[in-house]
Order: sequence, then structure tokens, then C-alpha cells
Amino acid sequence: MKILLDTCIWGGTIEVLKAAGHDVIWAGAWDVDPGDDEILARAHQERRVLVTLDKDFGELAVVRGHPHAGIIRLVNWSALQQASICLAALARYETELQTGAIVTADPGRVRVRPSQTASESP
Repeated sequence: MKILLDTCIWGGTIEVLKAAGHDVIWAGAWDVDPGDDEILARAHQERRVLVTLDKDFGELAVVRGHPHAGIIRLVNWSALQQASICLAALARYETELQTGAIVTADPGRVRVRPSQTASESP
């Protein structure tokens, strides 16, 4: 799966995801942080699932209607846990993410918000 890691995701997550066969880029390696709008737009343009800690991406996608290719939001996980939780979410919710779902994973639960366009399709 193609993935874009937000700047707030621990850089060590890259190698773990790549070792599992994913195509991964990390916004933290870019010379300049372009901001949330541009990160979400790039993920959408490249058909990459965005992985973040930041709840603002959900607002951009849901409230403002910005297009995206799926979002995983990790909540209250340590840096060292991020890679394994991300791998688990990718494995469990791959189909939903490919249709533009937003998956929020915290230690107590996982919430999946299906894509608005997927739920509106016949």
C-alpha cells in the first residue's frame, strides 16, 4: 500500500512499513513542512494513505470536504508503538482505507468512518 507519514510520526516507522512491503514517504524528510492542506493534497494526488497523530486532517476531510485517499490517525501511542499499530490498522482496514475511510486507533478502541463518497455510491 502507498503511505504518506505526517511529520509528527516517528521516523523509525518508515523502515518497519517498508520492510512489510509498503511504499512509504515521510513528510518529516522534506526540506520544508508545507502544512496540513498541502500534505493532505499530496497524499490524495499520489493515492497514499495518510498516517498522522493530528486530528486536524479529519476536520479538513470531513468538515471542509478535502479529498483524500484514506487517513489513519494514531491517538495516545508512544513513538515505538506507532509502527506496529499502523501495520495492524493497514492489515485490518485495508479495504476500507482504499475506499477513503478514516481510521482512528487509540488504545481503547478503533473507530472507522467510511468514505462519504463510498457510502453514497450505488
